[in-house]
Amino acid sequence: MTDTSKALGHIRVLDLSRVLAGPWCAQNLADLGADVIKIERPGSGDDTRAWGPPYAKDADGQDTSEAAYYLSANRGKRSVTVDIASSEGQALIRELARHSDVVLENFKVGHLKRYGLDYESLKAVKPDLVYCSITGFGQDGPYAHRAGYDFLIQGMGGLMSVTGERDELPGGGPQKAGVALTDLMTGMYATIAVLAALTHRDRTGEGQYIDMALLDTQVAMLANVGSNYLNSGKAPKRWGNAHANIVPYQTFACADGHMIVAAGNDGQYQKFVEAGGKPELAHDPRFVTNPLRVQNRDVLVPLLAEMAATRGRDEWIAMLEEVGVPCGPINDVGEVFANEQVQARGMAIDLPHPAAGKVTLVRSPMKMSATPATSAKAPPLLGEHTDEVLRDVLGKNGDEIAALRGKGVV
Repeated sequence: MTDTSKALGHIRVLDLSRVLAGPWCAQNLADLGADVIKIERPGSGDDTRAWGPPYAKDADGQDTSEAAYYLSANRGKRSVTVDIASSEGQALIRELARHSDVVLENFKVGHLKRYGLDYESLKAVKPDLVYCSITGFGQDGPYAHRAGYDFLIQGMGGLMSVTGERDELPGGGPQKAGVALTDLMTGMYATIAVLAALTHRDRTGEGQYIDMALLDTQVAMLANVGSNYLNSGKAPKRWGNAHANIVPYQTFACADGHMIVAAGNDGQYQKFVEAGGKPELAHDPRFVTNPLRVQNRDVLVPLLAEMAATRGRDEWIAMLEEVGVPCGPINDVGEVFANEQVQARGMAIDLPHPAAGKVTLVRSPMKMSATPATSAKAPPLLGEHTDEVLRDVLGKNGDEIAALRGKGVV
């Protein structure tokens, strides 16, 4: 049935993916109202179900079986367990594909073809199907058959070469991002591609195949850093918490903590040093323009660091906000969710959960006036909706479902 109150209330997604990039895409689609059917292995399910602690806790404060990692990427879905290695399981997936608009998968290249669940096979069942494959390196090229993991791609795709402190400073060296950024961004790009393909299908009746690769995404994510290299021939280096093209645009240690100052133009820089009681730095001919400050950063930054250390963090932030200099604290995750703006935007939500009673999750950031993104359902228990989906979507009766269970197909 179509739910017109949801942007994707008319869309069904068959999610064969696991871990993060594919599930993140599917969760975005679920937040927008799609009926997402998550296919999992009987008995074990998505790998991330075991990626704990921490786990969601029940009313007595005891761990449930639901890892927080799994909960982060699977809200709003229905879980169905199917053994896709069995011929009957493969038949069920083909039936479900016939009743779906989108298929997501992140198996190794060629893996699903062995089961008759690749794009060409399912296209024969559902000609206007949108089928999205997510792999480490894409469907072609010399690395196509390699397994791809976020950490490896952050290194291979250049992100770690520009992340971390400068080599010549204490603690210098490459660093990965603190979250699986390449996986998440691949999931986001996949979401965009799926929505574009659905729009094309609605106009023309034509489905299509989407080939998403973590390495492609990471290269695209280099953005201005990649453009700097392509237009200069010089590989960018790590700048730690500084900016390659803007000064001051970095962290500073205050008397009692750290702050970020992002002075994006000359006027903001002048206000920063004047507020700090160092107006002479605003007019020093070495520092009056951003290009000059970039050239002379090794002279200027120690002076600014000495200035920043004279006041407390909150005093600095209040003072700089008053004069219009972009700044802010470096919060830990607890401080993030305690922040009044984060709370005002409702970014943490409680959802009822059959094992934990309730789980607290991060809300979708997509806020839409007519068809708001909603998170009405908690991430499902393993196989929670198997009977429901087989009955309501495929029309299986109780005896047929029981027979499939008896054979270990579901």
